[in-house]
Amino acid sequence: MNWKTANRSFYYQGAPEPDDLSLEAATTALLCIDVQNYGLTPKATDAENARWAPFFRRMRETVIPNLRGLQDTFRHHGIDVVHARIACLLEDGRDRSLSQKMPGWNNLLMPTTSEESQIVAELAPLPDEIVVTKTTDSALTGTNLRLVLANMGIRNVIVTGIYTDQCVSSTVRSLADESFNVVVVEDCCAAGTDDLHRKELEIINMIYCHVLSSVELLDSMGLQTQRQR
Repeated sequence: MNWKTANRSFYYQGAPEPDDLSLEAATTALLCIDVQNYGLTPKATDAENARWAPFFRRMRETVIPNLRGLQDTFRHHGIDVVHARIACLLEDGRDRSLSQKMPGWNNLLMPTTSEESQIVAELAPLPDEIVVTKTTDSALTGTNLRLVLANMGIRNVIVTGIYTDQCVSSTVRSLADESFNVVVVEDCCAAGTDDLHRKELEIINMIYCHVLSSVELLDSMGLQTQRQR
């Protein structure tokens, strides 16, 4: 099974296979969402660390290495790499959207200068790469990213990052509503559990985006993986 038949929801069972992708370098950008230190910080208790262990393992063994490979490859071929991170502009977080103030796990209070809000070192932006800071789940709704991409002539956005069922999904839906062509790279994303990750891919696939692996994406673009730095 390849990307044309995988990750299908109820709505698309038996639907025709989509056409081959056409992703020109000049109109395509890689968007890296929220792979920040907070997501890899150990939890407060041993029980919580055990519960999150599969997520940490996927990040270290799959998402970060694969996303680093995509970044290096896109940079090598002169394709734009753009970064989004979640952080608040005020120390008390009053500027955050309601979804970021709700009680519980999603109540993130991370000022822009805090260590936990920084992008992980392995995926750090280069000096000339765009970084947008958002106070919402969607990287499009919470920033001027739509305008920036339009000004750059970008029509195709390759989406990666965390969490698949939250900020990634919200961004994908916003991009689709703005008529960007969206690709989600499944092995460059993660959710709290693999089940949540897989279910969300099924939900967004073929209506808001196409879901591919990193190998399938590079093959479709005719690119060879590059490793730098």
